[in-house]
Amino acid sequence: MQQNLTVPIAIVVAGALIAGALFFAGRTTSPGTGNNPSSASGTLDAAPAIAADEHILGNPNADVIVVEYSDLECPFCKQFHTTMQDIMAEYGTSGRVAWVYRHFPLTQLHPKAPKESEASECATEQGGNDAFWKYVNRLYEITPSNNGLDSAQLPAIAEEIGLDVGAFNACLASGKYASKIEAEFNDAVAAGGQGTPFNILIIKGGERVAIPGAYPYADMKNIIETALAGVGS
Repeated sequence: MQQNLTVPIAIVVAGALIAGALFFAGRTTSPGTGNNPSSASGTLDAAPAIAADEHILGNPNADVIVVEYSDLECPFCKQFHTTMQDIMAEYGTSGRVAWVYRHFPLTQLHPKAPKESEASECATEQGGNDAFWKYVNRLYEITPSNNGLDSAQLPAIAEEIGLDVGAFNACLASGKYASKIEAEFNDAVAAGGQGTPFNILIIKGGERVAIPGAYPYADMKNIIETALAGVGS
């Protein structure tokens, strides 16, 4: 048993070291998790600036903004969602860190993911940004990931968070948000996204750093602390 655990532990440690090295070197690409929808080429500037109607949690003028391109059926994204909730619990209240969620459904792996992304936008249509986060939080809580969520759960989540289910279903059936989901997918690919979650750190002053992958809380905390130290108090 001890011998069998040696290699996986070594891989985890090496991954953490690589993540830190990439950040401090200012690199913009590293191995992601999930499907590989693009080449390693891309520029972080291809990701749009933060807009007023973004799905943002926290202070829009924060010193550090984590822009996450995510897939609602990705198991790594599900893990990272919890990590970011913990990050925001620690740093969001001070106003120094914010979190922006953008859609990056990897259809080849998770054919249900685009419709789930549309469902979150239909929740937003009714209840605004607050409903978006409630919807996404609940979806991640109940999905087994890897395309495993029963589509019947989409209106059930809407009802659970207090939305008009009839209006929600009509919105979802219309496909009105499919183009928005596709546009955000294309932005992620243009910025160099190769898997999910694909994260871009936007540091006050304009610097952008790619943080691809579902790094655990300790690693994200170190990255956030380093970025905040560069901005100053």
